[in-house]
Amino acid sequence: MSVSVIVVNFNSGPLLAECLKHLDRQTLPPERVWVVDNASTDGSAELRCPPDRVTVLKLSENIGFAAGNNLALARCATPWVALLNPDAFPAPDWLEALMDAAGKHPACAMFGSRLICADNPGRLDGDGDCYHVSGVVWRDGHGRTWATRQDPWEIFSPCAAAAMYRTEALRQAGGFDEDFFCYLEDMDLGFRLRLMGHRCLQVPAARVRHVGSATTGGRRGEFAVYHGHRNLVWTFVKNMPSPLFGLFLPLHLAANILDLVMGMARGQGRVMLKAKSDALRGLRVFWRKRQIVQKKRKASAFQIFRVLNKRGPGPMRAIELLRIADEPLDEEYLRRQSRI
Repeated sequence: MSVSVIVVNFNSGPLLAECLKHLDRQTLPPERVWVVDNASTDGSAELRCPPDRVTVLKLSENIGFAAGNNLALARCATPWVALLNPDAFPAPDWLEALMDAAGKHPACAMFGSRLICADNPGRLDGDGDCYHVSGVVWRDGHGRTWATRQDPWEIFSPCAAAAMYRTEALRQAGGFDEDFFCYLEDMDLGFRLRLMGHRCLQVPAARVRHVGSATTGGRRGEFAVYHGHRNLVWTFVKNMPSPLFGLFLPLHLAANILDLVMGMARGQGRVMLKAKSDALRGLRVFWRKRQIVQKKRKASAFQIFRVLNKRGPGPMRAIELLRIADEPLDEEYLRRQSRI
């Protein structure tokens, strides 16, 4: 089996070079590394001597994370494709660990990596993505200390900052939804793959140091807040199967109202209102997409319910999500990276 790696870049500065350096040290080298540059203006994609197997696709405009991955995916000829953010630095055996898990678990089409905070290696950035019955999303274990557990376990969906997928499954699902642009496009894809009957495994041996939101203004930036909270609504409407959709819609509405209240409390009421109003304006389009997605569904509603997170009421999970989103980036770490 062989694997390609896709890195979508936008003004990542020296982070991209560091990412490619770590990819070049893999014990299991990828067949090809596709760097999709979304019209960067900081020179980050001007690689004078690209490492072996690296192909750079330079675009004239920023088409977003979702479309950038789709562009490279169309060129991939390997049975597996791994996605890696330019601010993610994989351990030397990252790809080897993922491919080993794929060989041992042929029923799975998605594999998540253990993301470790780059500025605090003792803490997790996340062990896969959780999807709550209310439609609230978060990275499992974010900010907690991590143990040396090595055996994989099932998760809802991988975080696309460092994940691997079966190429054919991605193509059958239609790739990423480009209307998302970025943020939660990986959750939407993971949900659709789940609906098609595919499973997802978290591989703790596949370790990656991750900065997080390094090129989008930070987790509290208006760009991240707008796209994240708009796409939260679209993901639920498009993917939550019946009868779970009607059952959990009140929780989803409550979580969105709480989003707005807390956003206003922290001075981001304007961007939150725009995110939710734009989400509502797009509902007609996403309801049509829902019809297409649900027609492809092979998993039963019970099978989806089994892997949804059900800990506590939806609004309480929304509070946790907003607390995580409020955590600032480590600016000193970013300054150090700028001097690499």
